[in-house]
Amino acid sequence: MILHVETALLPGGWADGVRVLVVNGRIDRVETGVAGGAAGVLLAAPANLHSHVFQRAMAGMTEARGAGADNFWTWRALMYRFLDRLTPADVQAIAAMAMVEMAETGFGALVEFHYLHHGVGGVPYDDPAEMAAQVAQAAAETGLGLTLLPVLYSRGGCDGRALTAGQLRFGCSVERFLTLHQAAGRALAGLPGDTVLGVAPHSLRAVDVSGLDACVRVPGPLHIHLAEQVAEVAEVQAHLGARPVEWLLANAPVDHRWCAIHATQMALSETVGLAGSGAVAGLCPITEANLGDGIFDGVRFVGAKGRFGVGTDSNVRISLAEELRGLEYSQRLAGRGRAMLAEADRSTGRVLWEAACAGGAQAAGRAAGAIAPGLWADLVLLDRNGPDMAAASGDRLLDTFIFAGGAVAEVWSAGRHLVQGGRHKGRQPIEARYRAVVGRLRADL
Repeated sequence: MILHVETALLPGGWADGVRVLVVNGRIDRVETGVAGGAAGVLLAAPANLHSHVFQRAMAGMTEARGAGADNFWTWRALMYRFLDRLTPADVQAIAAMAMVEMAETGFGALVEFHYLHHGVGGVPYDDPAEMAAQVAQAAAETGLGLTLLPVLYSRGGCDGRALTAGQLRFGCSVERFLTLHQAAGRALAGLPGDTVLGVAPHSLRAVDVSGLDACVRVPGPLHIHLAEQVAEVAEVQAHLGARPVEWLLANAPVDHRWCAIHATQMALSETVGLAGSGAVAGLCPITEANLGDGIFDGVRFVGAKGRFGVGTDSNVRISLAEELRGLEYSQRLAGRGRAMLAEADRSTGRVLWEAACAGGAQAAGRAAGAIAPGLWADLVLLDRNGPDMAAASGDRLLDTFIFAGGAVAEVWSAGRHLVQGGRHKGRQPIEARYRAVVGRLRADL
């Protein structure tokens, strides 16, 4: 496959007349200064580094106020009631719809934090990786590159209390989880060569030290929910004697394979320590705002050379541009300034995009994140036809797309051409199946 475009963002900066040769899904050669390129802006496509695809079907259902205070914990209670209705076929239909929308907004791959393992009441399926297989099937149908992270979830809190009814579909002992993890690997066997298997201890609340150690011994990317809620910080501090990020940095081999999801509740020393560890901060600004989690300390984290990427988490709204815009705007609100993440030689939009590409690729364990030889061809072409985009050049192309609005025209995942003319090639039947599923699930909730 040969892509020839008028403008592209390469590792060394913007270039005109760019021609990219893709062989077997990887970028083989990049040439510049070649006249006659098609209109459009070619970029590396970031990976969506954190998602729970089944929650896509809940979007819009949790915005009414209850009898008392509404917060993350009341939202979680409704989520538990909702998931008790989900069948494996439902999960496949919902996952495929979410993946279509992810690709259409510019994501080139997905990291799925997969914790819905068992049947209602925790009853095991004949295949322990039945639900993982449904996610894999959705990836096969949509073509979106997949990093699957089976999740260990073994207790209801730091005090070791038993799982509640809503958590039984997640729950595993370490031994049961390792068996499930092996089965998940078999479920991915038929997917393309860019597929990655990793692991995720759910959180310090949901796994004990032995469970965390077991996950560390599993190869591949390792992600963990960390310091998302004030109540979580208080619980961890009470039982482990330190704040979540503080405790993890002191007691686990945190390095480049780790991704700390959310980390919205950090002291300054934790912010600096996490930045220096080489781990990626997995930020989900839309969900963090929707759930009232708090604001990530982005300015100081980036100032300490920290790495970050973005994800869609609860999938209440799937939009790459909105995740990036929300991240910058949260920093402006917290710091009462503008262009908070911009640098002297790179605009806000370019800093956000390049960081999301690099951090997403690292968190996904995926050789991608730039338009360079040897990397997977995860690419997005932005439309130049809009009046604002047509008038922009250089970094202002990304600033315009993220902050003023623009359209995704084409998307490739490891060279697979998923989005053409702004729409995923398989959208129609996938959307029809999703409509039927979500209509039934929402009927009496």
